[in-house]
Amino acid sequence: MFTAILVGAGLITLSILTSALAFRFGTPLLLVFLGIGLIAGEDGLGLQFDHAETAFFLGSVALAVILFDSGFGTRVQTLRRAAAPAFVLATVGVFLTTLFVGAAARVLFDLPWLYALLMGAIISSTDAAAVFFLLRSGGVKIYKRVRSMLEVESGSNDPMAIFLTILFIEMILAETRGSVMTSFLHGFGMQMGLGLALGVAGGYLIVEIVNRVRLEEALYPILVMSCGLCVFGVTAYLGGSGFLAIYVAGIVAGNRDMKGASALRRYQQGMTWLAQIVMFLVLGLYVTPSEFGTVLIPALLLGLFLIVIGRPLAVVLCLLPFRYDRETVTFTAWVGLRGAVSILLGILPAVMGVEGAELFLNAAFIMVVTSLLVQGWTIKPAAARLKLIVPAGIGPLERIELELPGNPKHELLIYRVLDDSPLIMGGATLPRWARPSLVVRNGRSMQPEQAGHLQAGDLVYLFTPPEYTTLLDRLFSQIKAPEQGDTEYFGQFMVNTDARVADLVSAYDLQLPIEIPPELSVGDFLHTELGGQPVIGDRVPLGSFDFVVRRVHQGKTVTEVGLALHGEARPSAYVRKARQPRGDFRARLRRIMNRQ
Repeated sequence: MFTAILVGAGLITLSILTSALAFRFGTPLLLVFLGIGLIAGEDGLGLQFDHAETAFFLGSVALAVILFDSGFGTRVQTLRRAAAPAFVLATVGVFLTTLFVGAAARVLFDLPWLYALLMGAIISSTDAAAVFFLLRSGGVKIYKRVRSMLEVESGSNDPMAIFLTILFIEMILAETRGSVMTSFLHGFGMQMGLGLALGVAGGYLIVEIVNRVRLEEALYPILVMSCGLCVFGVTAYLGGSGFLAIYVAGIVAGNRDMKGASALRRYQQGMTWLAQIVMFLVLGLYVTPSEFGTVLIPALLLGLFLIVIGRPLAVVLCLLPFRYDRETVTFTAWVGLRGAVSILLGILPAVMGVEGAELFLNAAFIMVVTSLLVQGWTIKPAAARLKLIVPAGIGPLERIELELPGNPKHELLIYRVLDDSPLIMGGATLPRWARPSLVVRNGRSMQPEQAGHLQAGDLVYLFTPPEYTTLLDRLFSQIKAPEQGDTEYFGQFMVNTDARVADLVSAYDLQLPIEIPPELSVGDFLHTELGGQPVIGDRVPLGSFDFVVRRVHQGKTVTEVGLALHGEARPSAYVRKARQPRGDFRARLRRIMNRQ
């Protein structure tokens, strides 16, 4: 027992230390974890681990932890942006990939159709651990519209692959091909329906439990994770997809107000890393490379077929109705990384007693390694070539969610002032909402008043509500100042300064936190709120919108005001369009959001 503890802890320690070299040389980190498992295994240092049920159990629990964390970190805005295409890729895309790869496997391995389709199902889903690592931790920062689709797809396509794998295994064991469509539809509906329903219910229940129970602060993250695993286990026991359920529960819990949410996110980062390391180490230990000989060449060819033909063809067919640009479709087709899920599913035939089960595991392992080598090493160059990488400097150096007394929703953002930033050209005055709380210059902490005008290389610390983050990016992370045509920064509409605030409030049917005099104009309201010293870019929140100062005359009088809406509303007669293309109001707002 003590030897097993020593070996296990030593392998995890070695994996963590080796990750530093992987980051330095750009090696796919998950491939490193697999490699350490292989080196320590039967054909390496001789560690014996050949218990299929244990390997599948450990891998499943680790994957559940990863999926809960990935769901917890998925914002509602991400789902809105990518739900439809991601769902099509996670269902129809997985099914098409199974068919394409199955047809190729039948030729390359000379397998019966059911066995060939089983091979396709095992390798059909992208790996959540691999994709989330590359897109969130691996230094590849791509535009939100593409990243959102890839993240949601990778987090939600495992249930379809697992369902297809089990379906084909049961058909092989039953030696029947009758009522295939009936079995498929019933099983699919049960897996997806129960997984979705219990995941939503479980997510709400987790939040209610955490918010109502008083515990030591350190116990909340453990409570949340254990409740998530309960959702996973109950759903799987009832015949639904536990993986879909725990992913959905993470999404629901992560988008609701919950006690200790910021501490939970930090805790889950460590848990997710541990889960990834354990999962890949266990799978590396379980595989025996000396058995690869007879399947090496066909598996390599099948892996290349998947990368070059199978995945791209499925992606093109699935995304055709959504009219994405060619660059997005190409990158989505290329980021089809296979990982631990495929190896886990490769173990499943052995667990369920399929004859010749070692073929599926060995082929799946070779295809996963091929995917990590070919695709994992080329993700960043591919994104750069397709011009999908967010320019350097965009976004904060650090973003920390804060849990403050009274539960105000604020974050701590840290920016570095760029050498050619407009903030240091002419000493521009920052709007009030963007003024730093702390400036660090040459290693010395300074109050903003003491620091004066910002200088290149300054580290700027700001406490801000989350909705202002993208606006701060425009100020601190660009080489030119926001222009009047920037509708997200200066507002989607322009308002007459002599319009009455009460009339605007009435037109938008707003509930205001303060009393507004009936005759007060927008210009007078801003003059009062800003103390007679307005700055271009200043924002005055009022209900569900902000008044934004667009132009100032002689540093005292606001001459042009923008209206930045937080939600959907109808423009009134006092609002005129601010350089917007024609089209209905909601469509314009969607276009503004999709630019990110």
